[in-house]
Amino acid sequence: MNAQKRHEIFARLQAENPHPTTELNWSTPFELLAAVLLSAQATDVGVNKATARLYPVANTPQAIIDLGIDELKAHIKTIGLYNTKAENLMKTCHMLVNLHGGEVPNTRQALEALPGVGRKTANVILNTAFGQPTMAVDTHIFRVSNRTGIAKGKDVVEVEQKLLRHVPKAFLQDAHHWLILHGRYTCIARKPRCGSCIIEDLCDYKDKTEIA
Repeated sequence: MNAQKRHEIFARLQAENPHPTTELNWSTPFELLAAVLLSAQATDVGVNKATARLYPVANTPQAIIDLGIDELKAHIKTIGLYNTKAENLMKTCHMLVNLHGGEVPNTRQALEALPGVGRKTANVILNTAFGQPTMAVDTHIFRVSNRTGIAKGKDVVEVEQKLLRHVPKAFLQDAHHWLILHGRYTCIARKPRCGSCIIEDLCDYKDKTEIA
């Protein structure tokens, strides 16, 4: 795919959704970090329901430490893998208080040192909370990038690197949100809705559907 076609793809995505953002509810970097930690193998809707119960009670690292592990689990038990997630979140809260003054760090190295935080989660925090032009490649972005031809790769790291290299700078800040939303609602896994896709004519996918 050439640069002109990539530019047009992102121009259309921007025109349709000028200010994309995560569908997780958050108001501080810590609330976003906690929500992302809870989101593995869970829907954003499910996470938002859990954080709507948790955050009015505890929405800072120290408040969650004071809440205690049992109460934390009780607030998030509707989410899959809640025991492991609660343990990771509690350990993360202790590290944030002990090493970072209770604040979420804004560097990849410091973020990835936190329990349960990998490259993708760090990229989400750096981009969404701190405005850095990172690319958090999840299953949606991986699928859309390969199907459309925007950035083909065998694994998420290769796709991430190609997106950072090929996405026009003017669109880089919001690109990962556009691609996630496009993959979640239009370019879905089994039966992509090519009939209602605004970039269908620019897409390299060979098995297009008539589904709208």
